[in-house]
Amino acid sequence: MFMMNGMRRRALSAAILALACTGVEALAADGPLVIGHRGASGYRPEHTLASYQLAIDMGADYIEPDLVMTQDGHLIARHEPMLGGTTDVASRPEFAARKTTKVVDGVSVTDWFASDFTLAEIKTLRAVQPRANRDQSFNGLYEIPTIEEVIALAKSAGRTVGIYPEIKHSTFHAGIFGANNIENTLVSTLHANYDNSPTAPVFIQSFEVANLQYLNTQTDIRLVQLVDADDVNADGSMSLVAPYDRPYDFAAAGDTRTFADLLTAAGLDFVNDYADGIGPWKPYLVKTVADGVDRTGDGVLTINDRRVDGSTGVIELAHSLGLLVHTWTFRNDASGYGFQDPVTEMAYYFSLGVDGVFTDFPDSGVAARAVPLPGAAWMLGSALLGLVGARRRR
Repeated sequence: MFMMNGMRRRALSAAILALACTGVEALAADGPLVIGHRGASGYRPEHTLASYQLAIDMGADYIEPDLVMTQDGHLIARHEPMLGGTTDVASRPEFAARKTTKVVDGVSVTDWFASDFTLAEIKTLRAVQPRANRDQSFNGLYEIPTIEEVIALAKSAGRTVGIYPEIKHSTFHAGIFGANNIENTLVSTLHANYDNSPTAPVFIQSFEVANLQYLNTQTDIRLVQLVDADDVNADGSMSLVAPYDRPYDFAAAGDTRTFADLLTAAGLDFVNDYADGIGPWKPYLVKTVADGVDRTGDGVLTINDRRVDGSTGVIELAHSLGLLVHTWTFRNDASGYGFQDPVTEMAYYFSLGVDGVFTDFPDSGVAARAVPLPGAAWMLGSALLGLVGARRRR
């Protein structure tokens, strides 16, 4: 399956023997990770301390703050540099003149941008639930937290709770604050709180590549390459339409490689040079086909009715190189390609060997992890990850 030297081969054989003798539970007692996507964003406004706290209370192993930068250089938890959809800024007359147009990943966007607000101004705003089909009763109650506040919350949990920050739109931020300013600010904060360690309960993720390559020279904290797409075609193949077709730093540099190219054998070998894992959108991992069959029996064809054809092979290939696989996003109220029940869906991905799932509903992720797996696919794959293809640092 992959090339290795004699010492690593003997270590691999010993690990397999140990798995057979112990039943593998001792090597991976806690199972794959449940990552609170923007906290418990299915229940509370996303990227608020209330959302993160609820995710922790529900048993999430990690909480995910997406990070953007304020005018005065602070990192705050927002899904995008734009504030209009997730805060009450549109209703604040004192900020009406701040609405402006900027280009984000090649797309002209008119909104209120965090980079035009100081942290003190940001702290006067309140978060709102951006999805109309979710509970709106918590709108206006919660502040926008800084990365330091998210870290402090995680550390106060009474158990180990990791953080999984995503650097949002690195190229966009570089154009405002200078090259790698947002990365340097994050690294300084993380090292001050967790030291510079690959065993820290932290992953740094990004949809861009160059910033992760840069971070690989600055930190030993684990790095994850995110992989996006525009949609899923009826035959199960991925639709790649700009700006979701490639990392934006690739597009800006004229690099024609797509996100899909990063999940080929050559692409994963490339990623393995600078990252410890991949974070692909879940349709890259499991092929589903819209074949016109009403599998839910409700008389309406939706993505839930897709035929599930099984693993695409990306999980297995990534694991053969020593790369972790964390996939996204699992929601009780949307995006169930081939599945109507989110617990069943996540349990299926766990059975294929994914190392973690991002979910808006962490309680469902914890329930899915408790579903008995057929065999020990995840535990075997994870036990072998330390023996093959570890990230080649600096």
